[in-house]
Amino acid sequence: MDNRQLLDLFQARNLIDASLSEEILQEIENSGKSVPELLADFQVIQSKDDVWPILASELGANLVDLRNWTPPAALLDLVPAGTARLHGAFPVNLDDQGLHLALVDPLNPQTIEDLRFALGREIVIVIAPDYLVEAKINECYGGEGKAMEDLLAQLDSNTDNFDDSRAEAEANSAPIIRYVDLVLYQAIKEKASDIHFEPFEKEFNIRYRVDGALYEMAPPPLHLALPILSRIKVMANLNIAERRIPQDGRIVKQVGEKQVDMRVSTLPTHHGESIVLRVLDRSSVNLSLENLGLPANIYEYIAETIEKPNGIFIVTGPTGAGKTTTLYAGLRRINTIDAKLLTAEDPVEYDIDGIIQIPVNEAIGLDFPRILRAFLRQDPDRIMIGEMRDKETATIAIQAALTGHLVLSTLHTNDAPGAVTRLIDMGCEPFLVAASLEGVLGQRLVRTICAECKSPYEPNEALLSQLGISPHELGDKQFYTGAGCDICGQTGYRGRAGLYELLNINEPIRELITARAPSVVIKQKAIELGMNTLREDGLRNIYLGKTTIEEVLKYT
Repeated sequence: MDNRQLLDLFQARNLIDASLSEEILQEIENSGKSVPELLADFQVIQSKDDVWPILASELGANLVDLRNWTPPAALLDLVPAGTARLHGAFPVNLDDQGLHLALVDPLNPQTIEDLRFALGREIVIVIAPDYLVEAKINECYGGEGKAMEDLLAQLDSNTDNFDDSRAEAEANSAPIIRYVDLVLYQAIKEKASDIHFEPFEKEFNIRYRVDGALYEMAPPPLHLALPILSRIKVMANLNIAERRIPQDGRIVKQVGEKQVDMRVSTLPTHHGESIVLRVLDRSSVNLSLENLGLPANIYEYIAETIEKPNGIFIVTGPTGAGKTTTLYAGLRRINTIDAKLLTAEDPVEYDIDGIIQIPVNEAIGLDFPRILRAFLRQDPDRIMIGEMRDKETATIAIQAALTGHLVLSTLHTNDAPGAVTRLIDMGCEPFLVAASLEGVLGQRLVRTICAECKSPYEPNEALLSQLGISPHELGDKQFYTGAGCDICGQTGYRGRAGLYELLNINEPIRELITARAPSVVIKQKAIELGMNTLREDGLRNIYLGKTTIEEVLKYT
């Protein structure tokens, strides 16, 4: 429903004043909560469901309880599935007055007119909670997969080619809003980490990434690309008329019971804008070190290292390897009343109470080095740097570590020993790197075998030789794979687990760093001193039955 309309209704009844109305609108933008939830939070009403009797009274409509009621098939047949989904309309009764419908948005008069025309009947509005109307439509007309088909069919028949002048109007039309909401809902329900909207010359693709792999949704017609992309830009408060330069924004949305943050990035392409939404799952920020599935020796080392008064601890790996999640888990552990924690991030992905977080803003000259120099005047105990990208950032981080601060950061390198040579290649003095660095954790995320369809199998010799194992070494070791089932979408995988290698910077390693030893020599020495490589940790996970040989070969 239109938030402003609903709040105006409460204002007209003197239940809220203009300033509270503006405050609630601002809070909707920040938190993604609905008006009923916020009215309850501000104690205007006791619970979010108290909105509906007030709305029914204002519209002179009956309030109905849909919880334990299913309409007869004959009544459902009066409203085709596509129409029900497109307009958010659910049939409740038919009598001499007309067809009684509960609407997701009863405040929109255009919806009522459209329904009267589409169904050829007089329409009588009844009121029910919007989330119950949505649930009943899904229950009686089929689930999300069917919903997508119905909406696409309806959209295709109801729309012509859109042009630029109508982009904003079409982006705010009910069909487009409902379609985009359904796409986001379906992707988030599947636990997607990214949602891609990709226009090409002859098609418009929508794909989402789950556990590191991309899956395609049923593609909408090409002529819907512009209104769909414009809708996302409207939601992210971006300039929808600007399609020549990249833009960045943010969407906060309540999906079911949880609030979801999405980072939005647009990119101009030859056939229109490509938009990617990075879904930031707030549940991952609540992970503790204990829940990350770290091997016991690495868990103990990290727990000890992040309590040290000074030094640098680096987590390394490619994009999407879970580096930030690991660092946040460490930060949560040391986020105590007696420690001052500061973070510089590009951008701030999750808000953590008790930690001062600063977003990098290159446009106004607020880069990592400038933030770090300011940090050192803020009396911090621990500092987190989103990424050490250049010599200046790395040098200030080393100086901070040498002057009594603990610094946590990430680097993009292939393995843990590579982080040392990367710092020296940036221009940092080897003896300073050796003096300040405490440890480097290399990590990857591999998909785990679905527990529902997990089954043993015998890998062939070629696959084993790629892992560097001969069949004679196996003994009674068992290998597993996922056969594929409905739970895992026939992929054989569900969820992800970490592979880790830990480079402990001890005296022999410090001597090699100071002597500018190459990465391969440092790695060899670390293995001699007991470091398990990413490949060895992968083998451990294979033997435990957590993941497959293919996954370990892919990421190590």
